[in-house]
Amino acid sequence: MTAPFVTNLRSGSDRPIQVGNGDGQVLRMRAQVASMWDAIRIDASPEATVREVKLAALERLVPDSFPPDQYAVKLRGFEVLDENSTVTDAGAVDGSIFLILDRRRRPTR
Repeated sequence: MTAPFVTNLRSGSDRPIQVGNGDGQVLRMRAQVASMWDAIRIDASPEATVREVKLAALERLVPDSFPPDQYAVKLRGFEVLDENSTVTDAGAVDGSIFLILDRRRRPTR
């Protein structure tokens, strides 16, 4: 994915969420919570952690959700095992999409 593609797609808010220190380079990404079928735009510094991105997405899209540890984060189809790593160490680039999903299956109602 490219940054223009990611920033032009429909997302839950017109303004992106700022994650990290906001100084210098910015990675334009999206985070999608699978159970909500919605996504948000995120502008993150390369030093921001995957956990910060996950918490920002859950806070915006699912404020009354389960504890954050009950959600997994995937990037390019693979689970990010160390959420304390930076987004660049996890392999994110400008235009990346983080998928946040329930760690365990839950019954539908």
